[in-house]
Amino acid sequence: HTQYSLLDGACLLPNLIKIAADFRMPALAITDHGNMFGAIDFYQTCIDAGVKPIIGCEIYIAPGSRLDKTASISEEKSHHFTLLAKDEAGYKNLMKLVSIGYLEGFYYKPRIDKESLAKYSKGLIGLSGCLKGQIERCLLAGDLENAVKIGSEFKDILGEDNFYIEIMDNSLPEQKKISKNVVEVAR
Repeated sequence: HTQYSLLDGACLLPNLIKIAADFRMPALAITDHGNMFGAIDFYQTCIDAGVKPIIGCEIYIAPGSRLDKTASISEEKSHHFTLLAKDEAGYKNLMKLVSIGYLEGFYYKPRIDKESLAKYSKGLIGLSGCLKGQIERCLLAGDLENAVKIGSEFKDILGEDNFYIEIMDNSLPEQKKISKNVVEVAR
């Protein structure tokens, strides 16, 4: 996440890309929350530095329809899900999905749904997300069966080679709690 992830990202693009180039990293991804505001600046700065740019976005997915704008205080209004463009078609579809999030699904945050993801999935790679992802939320609630079902849905939408379960070790107690089960979902 970069400075374009408001209240979350602390990385300034020029500094981040310079460090990536200094460490001879072959590629770098941008996955700001719900937006692609920094994509062009990121792309051009990466190219100038000799680092392959990977354009992505950590989108928000509505638990049901993106058009449903009702939820009680205790209900989740959206879940995190990371998308990466693997080619030009994916970049165009990612732009379309982010636009749908703002124009059709906005409810506290720009959201899409699985229906819109399925319609515009070509050229995209999906990552299950952080602790605020739908699969991870199920695992935190002790619902392995539903987590596997949701993982299968994403695999069906994006294609078997285009969906990955994220495994993180960021020393959060909640992360440690679900680590073993995340591997089970991936299997």
